[in-house]
Order: sequence, then C-alpha cells, then structure tokens
Amino acid sequence: MKLRGQKSLASTIAPLLAIVLAMFTPDDVSLVWAQKVTGSAVASGSSVRPKAATHPFEPAEELVYLGEFSRALLKKVDVADFRFTANREPSPQNMGEVESSQDQGSARYLLKLTGDVSSKGFFSKLFNLRFREQIESIVEPNPFAVKKTKKVDEQGKRARISESTYTEGRVVWTEQDPNNLSRESRTSSATFSGQMQDVLSAIYYLRTRPLEVGKTFEIAVSDSGNVYQVPVQVVERNRKNTVLGRVDTLRVDPQVFGPNRMLAGDGQFSIWLTNDSRRIPVSARIKMKYGTFDITLRKVIQNPALQKSLASIAVE
Repeated sequence: MKLRGQKSLASTIAPLLAIVLAMFTPDDVSLVWAQKVTGSAVASGSSVRPKAATHPFEPAEELVYLGEFSRALLKKVDVADFRFTANREPSPQNMGEVESSQDQGSARYLLKLTGDVSSKGFFSKLFNLRFREQIESIVEPNPFAVKKTKKVDEQGKRARISESTYTEGRVVWTEQDPNNLSRESRTSSATFSGQMQDVLSAIYYLRTRPLEVGKTFEIAVSDSGNVYQVPVQVVERNRKNTVLGRVDTLRVDPQVFGPNRMLAGDGQFSIWLTNDSRRIPVSARIKMKYGTFDITLRKVIQNPALQKSLASIAVE
C-alpha cells in the first residue's frame, strides 16, 4: 500500500497522522485569567469589541497529540508527536481595516492552520523510519475553503517542499527538492467545483458540519495536485475515556482507502469526535496491513499567545 505519487511507508503514515486535530480549554483557571486579560485589553483603549468565534477553533488554539503503533506482540509503541495551531490573520486586501467579517458580510481575516508531525522513539529505530511533515494551510473562513497549502516533507535524507494554490476552480501543485534546486520541479493541476480542502483543513471543516449517526456525505480533498471525493460516514455513538474525561462521542469514518482514493489498498480510518457543539476529535485509529496506529489527544491550549502572556506575568 502506498500514497499516490509516494513510495515509502512514511509517506502513507505522515499525511494520515497530520489529519487528526482537536480543541479544548484545559484549565478553568486559565479561562478566568483569559477573561481578565481580554477585558483589560479592551478597557485600556481598544475601540474594537471582541467578537464571538465563528468556529470552535477560533480565534486561536494549539494542539498536542501522541501517535502509537501496535502489531501482534508489539503494543502501543510511541511513534510520532503532533503539534497543530490555528490562528486568525488579516486578509491581504484588508490589512488596514478593523471591521470584522460579521460586520461587513465578507471575510476580513483568513485562518492559518499549521501542523507538525514527527517520528519518535523506539519505532523510528526499529524500522529505521524517520519522518517529519510540516503543513501550512491558508483557509477562507466563510465559506470554509482552503486557498493555499505549503508542505515540507522530510524522510531521512530525502526532503521535498511543495505548494498548492486554489483559484477559480483550479488547483496547481508544485514540488521542489531543496537539496537539489537545479532539479526540475514537479507540477500537477486539476479542476474542481465547490469548497476544497487539503489534508489539514479537512478535519477542521468536518468540525463545522452537523453530524448524525447513519448519515454519509462527501468532502472534496486535494493532495499533491490530485482531487479526491472522500465519502464520510457517521457510524455510531458511544462513550470514551479521554483526556477530557469520559465523554459522549461520534465515530466518523472517512473513506480514504481503496481504488481511486487517497490511499490504494485495504485499510480503515476512524475518528472519534465529542458529541457536542465543539466536535473535539479526541482520538483516531488507522488500521492497515502494517499494523494499527492510535492517535490520542494529550493537550490543547485554546489561546497560545495568551497562555505565553500569562506565563510571563507569573514570573514577574
């Protein structure tokens, strides 16, 4: 089994691992501090009133996951660390404007999503498999659609840098070897209609949708210049023990394995999201012939910049 256009197991694992995202405010005390600091900032001269977040992952969050591998007698071996962030940034055509998108009916900001997935521990040594994948996605918040994707893919000594742009129903993908800039770039393009996602923005988009057990819908996802229609099935409702406690969840299965899909061959990809308005992905599981990968939520900070400010206040 291999990812289209790639040749290694790492190329299959890393994009899948990079999909799993979440949101949670870990500490009630931090929430109280956040309210105090935000209130002080507004009271000290800002004329812009704070706006309610359009999506549960706005205005900012930082996400931490752990990936584990199991096969036969090899149980729950740490294989990868994850770190994801979501932030608002000004839309280029509106850099000097302070009005929000809610006031004007069009986006005055974009969402910048970043993901960093890297191999770790015994797994890397056992299989001599070392990888790191960094993804940056620029997303239009309403309607929720990706505008640009940048990716850095490192597998051992091999490295690739790629960029995808999405304009007027067309995606254009370019990939370069940073270790050999004289080598001709690889390019690919495809047409699409409607809202497009990449592998990083797809789960954020999933969190914005209503989910009901038994329902199936499709998400258009682009990867390496190709466009895939990914069926997503809401399979069941159950309760799970998580870092958030014991919570009600919905199991969602994106159909990424199979002929003419993102991953050739047999496998299953499942995500568990909290069954509430936040739709927090608390865990995921990837089953394939190599074994089973479990990805588990460990820590999330809702407002990373604020948390750093609070930390500096604490030491003063």
